[in-house]
Amino acid sequence: MKNLKLAIAVSSALSVFASIQAMADWENLPAAGVSVGSDTSAYILCNPTGNFGWGRGASADVQPSSITDACAVLPLIDLLAPDANFTGADLVPKESRTVAIYMDSYTGGNPVDIGTFTEYVWQREVQEDVYECIYGMKVVLKNADYNDDESGTQNFEVNDMARKGWNGKMIDVAYSTVPAAAFSTYRIGRTFTSVKYGSGSGYVDQPPTGLGAKPAITYTQNADLESDWVDFTTLVHVGTTDASGMQYIRTSCTAEDFSTVSDAIRLRQTSRDGQPAIEVEVEGFIPN
Repeated sequence: MKNLKLAIAVSSALSVFASIQAMADWENLPAAGVSVGSDTSAYILCNPTGNFGWGRGASADVQPSSITDACAVLPLIDLLAPDANFTGADLVPKESRTVAIYMDSYTGGNPVDIGTFTEYVWQREVQEDVYECIYGMKVVLKNADYNDDESGTQNFEVNDMARKGWNGKMIDVAYSTVPAAAFSTYRIGRTFTSVKYGSGSGYVDQPPTGLGAKPAITYTQNADLESDWVDFTTLVHVGTTDASGMQYIRTSCTAEDFSTVSDAIRLRQTSRDGQPAIEVEVEGFIPN
């Protein structure tokens, strides 16, 4: 009886906690892309402020302040599901994990711990045997030198976060900068390819298809559709904002257990500021 009363009390507290959250402006991310003028793009545009992390002063990144901002959700804390349809015990994750991010591209074969990767999976039963899940992820970077061959400290910078497993699924996407002062998420694409964005002219907010290939990172301002992948363009920079916001994907799921694979998550440094273009693979949950 005590356990039952405790469960009811916790569920009631979570419901009250959720009721004061500004919840969701979820955006559909179609596998067929979106129309941009006469072109098709794999990317939807979320937050055009800040020039993709280059803007300063009056042109700086403006964090979302309400759910009228595209793709923006405003949970009180990262742990709570950013969706008003998730209530009671479903507000807290069914699965969660935090792992170290190791990089060995420029370290002479010696893995360097450059930060942590955290992800959550929330699940609710929509009706009997029909489920919906939200997959959330974020990174926190450390002041860690990843290149022993260069003088000074070369910190890894995250410009894009991609995750796989969405083939055949209809998905909605969102992001949050709450509670940390993270940079916004600028665009989200149904693509494997992260596209470099720089401070000069010639860069495209919503790159059209037509690349003719599916590399992890490209300087060419095109990105072809890839329905199994979702790419979030943001900025995580040691010394400025060490932590990303939460990046969310919502879709149908099953009651089965969740499994992980070693290359589910890809963190990309796209040479935004002239650094080497680098991809780091991280183990993560795969949608069931």
